[in-house]
Formats: sequence, C-alpha cells, structure tokens
Amino acid sequence: MILVDSSFWIALRDRRDRHHERTSQLVREFLEKRWPLVITDHIFAETHAYFVRSLPLRRTILRDLLENPVVRLKPIEPPDRDRALEFLRDFEDQQWSYCDALSFALIERRQIRYAASFDPHFSRPGPSELIR
Repeated sequence: MILVDSSFWIALRDRRDRHHERTSQLVREFLEKRWPLVITDHIFAETHAYFVRSLPLRRTILRDLLENPVVRLKPIEPPDRDRALEFLRDFEDQQWSYCDALSFALIERRQIRYAASFDPHFSRPGPSELIR
C-alpha cells in the first residue's frame, strides 16, 4: 500500500506542476505493480479544494480519488486524531499541516510502508519510505 498525499494528486493532474512528469511515471509504475493507493478524507478535501475552480479537473479528481478501484479511502479514527495532535506537539519544529499529521498517524496505525508526496513538509517520522 502507498499513502498518496494531495501534492502527488495535484502534480498528476496539474500539467504546470514541476513534478507532473515524474508523477505520471510513478503512477504507471504503481499500476503495473498493482499497488493499492490509500487516501483519507482530508487528502481528498485538499486535492478537491485545489481544483475547485476547474469543473473538468474537479470531475477528474472525483473519478481519480473516489471512483477508482485502485484508490482506497481509509477512515481516520479517533486514536488517529489523538496521535496526529501528538505529532504536532512533539515536532513543533516541523511545518506539518493537520492533514499531514493525520496521514502520519494512519501510516503508523496501518503500518503503511510507502508514502508518495512532493510536499517539502511531508517528512514523516518513522520507518516508512517517501516516494518522490
């Protein structure tokens, strides 16, 4: 499983993004290997908000993230929220968003080995590997 951050989805669908080509290549690799891609409601919300002014891309994001059998929406549970707040308190020197901290909590709880992100703040504590 790979947790896929909103920065990755944005790079995939925004052709102006400097990581667009790399993201397209990685998606092909993920699909070839049949790796399930994991998101949270918060990742969906961030990605959708980025494309909210473009109806065609809003529709694409809905298909990509909510109607795609490869993408799995994993729920955030109350212990994840508690752990996310611990991350934010314990790592005050990091510029993590609450969405990032929730992702880290989910990675930890579900023991997700990989995360895909181009967000420079998405440097997760723990043993998972960051794919860029």
